[in-house]
Amino acid sequence: MVEEPGRRVVAEELAYGGNALPWEDMQAFARRTVEMALADREAVQKSAGWIFFDRGLIDASAALSHCKQEPLPDYLTIKYRYNRKVFSTPPWPEIFVEDDERRHSLSAAMAEYARLSQVYPSLGYDVTILPKISVLARADFVLTELGS
Repeated sequence: MVEEPGRRVVAEELAYGGNALPWEDMQAFARRTVEMALADREAVQKSAGWIFFDRGLIDASAALSHCKQEPLPDYLTIKYRYNRKVFSTPPWPEIFVEDDERRHSLSAAMAEYARLSQVYPSLGYDVTILPKISVLARADFVLTELGS
């Protein structure tokens, strides 16, 4: 599994005193997450089997497009494609927590989720919403959906 680029960018920026943080410079943060997501894709290019991305290039590019008020980049439909089936989890109030790396509110998370809920289908992805069940049951659900 490839960990969420946004959290890794925030951890690096906090460790080194940078300002490419979503609460300081959203565009710089989004640019860094795009760069990291591209590097992540490159790193797993020749891997066998399922590779799961916790967020990734589409989420990062959508954030950058949103803050710059520009259309989504063409590379999302031409060069960088993921598996057509995407699994999505809405922000669940029961488990949503803010921490050092996630300082945005639940309402901000819900607004982002609403944007992404439109972005993925617009790029030709089939989105499956994960049910509110245990982590183990969700993992089984995903594998069943993938036919594994």
